[in-house]
Amino acid sequence: MNRLLLPLLALALAFTGCKKRETPVEKGDREGVLLLGNASEPSSIDPHMTQWDMDGKITAALFEGLTDVDSTTLQPIPATASSWEISPDGLTYTFHLRPEAKWSNGDPLTAYDFLYAARRILSPNLGSEAARHHFMVHNAQAYNLGKITDFSQVGYEVPDAHTFRLHLDYPVPYLLYLMSGDPWYPIHQKTIEKFGAIDQRDTAWTLPGNLVGNGAFTLKKWKVNDVIEVVKNPYYWDAAQVRLNAIRFFPIGSQDSEERAFRSGQIHVTFSMPLSKIDGYRAHHPEFFQNGPILVSYFYQFNVDRKPFDKVEVRRALALAIDRESIVKEVMRGGQVPAYRLTPPGMGAYDVDDSGPMFSADLAEAKRLLAAAGYPDGKGFPKVELLYNTSEGHRRIAEAIQQMWKKNLGIDVTLYNQEAKVYYETLQKKDYQVARMGWGGGYFDPTAFLDIMRGDAENNHTGWANPRYDGLMEQAKRTADARARLVLLKQAEHLLMDEMPLMPIYFYTKPLLVRPEVQGWRPNLLEAHSYKTLWLDPAKAGQARLEKQ
Repeated sequence: MNRLLLPLLALALAFTGCKKRETPVEKGDREGVLLLGNASEPSSIDPHMTQWDMDGKITAALFEGLTDVDSTTLQPIPATASSWEISPDGLTYTFHLRPEAKWSNGDPLTAYDFLYAARRILSPNLGSEAARHHFMVHNAQAYNLGKITDFSQVGYEVPDAHTFRLHLDYPVPYLLYLMSGDPWYPIHQKTIEKFGAIDQRDTAWTLPGNLVGNGAFTLKKWKVNDVIEVVKNPYYWDAAQVRLNAIRFFPIGSQDSEERAFRSGQIHVTFSMPLSKIDGYRAHHPEFFQNGPILVSYFYQFNVDRKPFDKVEVRRALALAIDRESIVKEVMRGGQVPAYRLTPPGMGAYDVDDSGPMFSADLAEAKRLLAAAGYPDGKGFPKVELLYNTSEGHRRIAEAIQQMWKKNLGIDVTLYNQEAKVYYETLQKKDYQVARMGWGGGYFDPTAFLDIMRGDAENNHTGWANPRYDGLMEQAKRTADARARLVLLKQAEHLLMDEMPLMPIYFYTKPLLVRPEVQGWRPNLLEAHSYKTLWLDPAKAGQARLEKQ
C-alpha cells in the first residue's frame, strides 16, 4: 500500500507544480481590482496643478465635483451636488450639496470646501494654469491677477453649509461640464494647511497617508515609475454602488511594452496601443479591441519667436505640403480623420454651418508661399528641428512629415524625441522650433479648443498672439445670442487657420485593448469612464494569455 501511495503522491505533486500560475489580471478579477495602463508618471495629482490626461485619470478616482458626465448620454449629471438651479439669464447657478457627502477621513463635506478650493486655485502665488476655468465667475480673474485682494468680492456665495452659489459675468453654456473636472474639485482645508500655505505648490499633502479626497476611492500607494493604487473609499456618499475594491495605475511609457503587459495578463485596459498591432487585434481578437472617435485634435505647433517660423508664409507652406490622407490611411490605420481645422466634429450647432475644411493641401501654393518667404525650392531654408514626445505613433508621423517636407519643399528635418515630462517642460520654456501636440475638449463647445490660442492662454506655447483673434474670442464670450456667438467663434477659427501658428493633422480615434470582463467601459467622444460604474465579471474573462500578434 505504501509503495502505491508514494508514486501517486509524487504524481500529484508534479501536477500541482505544473498548474498555471495566476496572472495579475486573474487575481484582479477575483479580488475586484482593476489594472490600468496609464502611459506615464503623473505630473501631479493635486487637482489644481494637473496638466495632462494621465493626471486626470487618477484624480477622477480620488475626487468628485458638483457634477459628473454620464458615459452613455454624455450629459452632465448630479454628483456631489444632488440638484441645481440656473437663473433665466444664465448668470446665477445654485448647487445643493448632498448632506451625506463626506471626505475620505470621515469629515463632513460642505459648500465651504468648494469655496476654499476656489480661493486656492485663484491664489496668484499658486500659479495654477487651470485658474482660467473659474474666470467666468464675477471678479475671479481680477483676484487671480492680483487686481483685487478681498476674496469676498469674488462671485462665490455660501448661503448655508449645503448650498453653493455662483454669480457669473457672462453665460457659459458648458459650465456644468467644466464643473465635473479637476479645477472644480473641492479641497480639504485642514490637509492643505497641515503641510503648507494655501498657495504653496508641491507639498506633501498628495502623498499616501496624507491625501484626503471626496471621490469613490482613496490613495493607498504611490511607487514612483511603478504603480499608483487607490482603494474603495468607505466614506464616499455612494459607496454602496461602487463595485471595484481597488484600481492600480501603471505608468507604462512604451506602447509595445503596454501591449505585452496586456497580452501576458498584467493589465485589464491599455492607455493606447501600437499602430502595428491594430490590424492583428481587429482581425483575430476583436473581443479585446475597442476603437471610436474622441474629441481630440492632433497638430504640430510652431514657435513663431524662432526664425523662419515668424513668417506666416513659411508656416502655411509647411502646412499645405502635408498629405494628411496618407498619414491616417497608411501610417495610423486607426480610422482617424484628416484635419483641416482645429475643432473636431461633434460640436453640435457649430458644425451645422460652414463645417468643411478651412484650408486644403496644395503643393503648388506651398511652393509659391515658400518662394515668397525667400526660400525658392527650399534653398537657404535652415534645417528644421521637429520635437515629439516618445511614442511609436508620434515617431511614425514625424518620419512621414519629414519625408514629405523634404520631397515636396526641399527642406531638411531632424527629429528629436523626449520623454513626456521633459517634453512638456521643453514646450513650456518654448525651447523648440516645431513640436507635436494634441488637445482634447472636455465639453461640446468650440471654445474648448479655440481658447488655447488666445494670447494670454497658459497652454499657448507658440508665441503667437493676435489682438483681432483675442477680440473675437472676447466678443463671443459676452454674446448672449447663441447663433451670433458661434459666428464669431467661426471667424476666430478662420483667422487662426489663416495665420497657422499650429497646423492640424488629424482628429483622434482611441484604439485600445480592453478585457471582456471589464464591464461598464463604453467608448465615447469625451472618454468619460466613471470608475464607480465599472466592475469586473470573471465569467466573461477572455484568454489570460494571447498569442503574439
